[in-house]
Amino acid sequence: MATQTTINKDELSNLSFILNKVNDVTFEERPKPSIQSPHDVLVAVNYTGICGSDVHYLTHGAIGHFVVKEPMVLGHESAGTVVEVGAEVTDLKVGDRVALEPGYGCRRCGNCRAGKYNLCPKMIFAATPPYHGTLTGLWAAPADYCYKLPDSVSLQEGAMIEPLAVAVHIVKQATIKPGQSVVVMGAGPVGLLCAAVAKSYGASKVVSVDIIQSKLDVAREFAATHTYVSQRISPEDNAKAILELAGIPNGADAVIDASGAEPSIQTSLHVVRTGGTYVQGGMGKSDITFPIMALCLKEVTARGSFRYGPGDYELAVELVASGKVDVKRLISEVVDFKQAEQAFNKVKEGQVIKVLIAGPNEK
Repeated sequence: MATQTTINKDELSNLSFILNKVNDVTFEERPKPSIQSPHDVLVAVNYTGICGSDVHYLTHGAIGHFVVKEPMVLGHESAGTVVEVGAEVTDLKVGDRVALEPGYGCRRCGNCRAGKYNLCPKMIFAATPPYHGTLTGLWAAPADYCYKLPDSVSLQEGAMIEPLAVAVHIVKQATIKPGQSVVVMGAGPVGLLCAAVAKSYGASKVVSVDIIQSKLDVAREFAATHTYVSQRISPEDNAKAILELAGIPNGADAVIDASGAEPSIQTSLHVVRTGGTYVQGGMGKSDITFPIMALCLKEVTARGSFRYGPGDYELAVELVASGKVDVKRLISEVVDFKQAEQAFNKVKEGQVIKVLIAGPNEK
């Protein structure tokens, strides 16, 4: 069970892990943030996971048109403890443990008003230039983007809510129903979580596909009913082998690409059944060769998926609290804050599934 202790925010450090430029990181004690609105809270960050986008900024300095032009604090998969609340905050109190949703929209544009705040053109998102991230000691945020963790959910599990919410959103886009078959291309953290969420939705067959056997071994233990190592053959032949393996000769009801790799995307359109659903969750090259005839002739419903929207974080917390998705099994290692650079290197080298970095105030 979780316990709450007295917290003196004035004694807390705001040591931060900063990306200066490509492959150049430092630690720096930054000014402590303060509450800017009566609806905000101040959170001491306990744990932060490393996302592929963090690694991409480290190694390339940009993702699409988001370019690191000034030093930026990395990290956005975090959970922490509330140390101060604004005057109008009623749902949280000092000592509450929360999962942090690291991005919020303007609340005024058409997308925000329509409940699609993840598509807000003025989105403020942690560790996306020009905004700093959560690999820091203290984080100020709107209270309604901080989700209280049940006593049964640890802070380390809380740091896994962000990637799980990504998977929840993707699976919602796939409109999976009980008894359906689902193929997930890619067995990285999000792909594994997509498989688990699909299974929790009642999918009877969940096939994980990857090029690395060790990842598929984890997938089989975690959620997949079938696994397939993608071969250096045509997309059509890979698709045929997947369908034979899973015993779904007419194709999968839904296919999720969580890899962003061109061969996986091509195979996906040959795997999905006529009238089925295809969801692009992984990001890769801006332009690829795409089997458009398969899409048209099958009348496939194709959807993109970007981050998360209303209700996704709440459902992610519930899936963990209920035991339907055991995110602890994906945590390879937890390291001290000062070991952040080494942790990033392990992620770059593919040594871990998910590594968590303890906050600078975590004892």
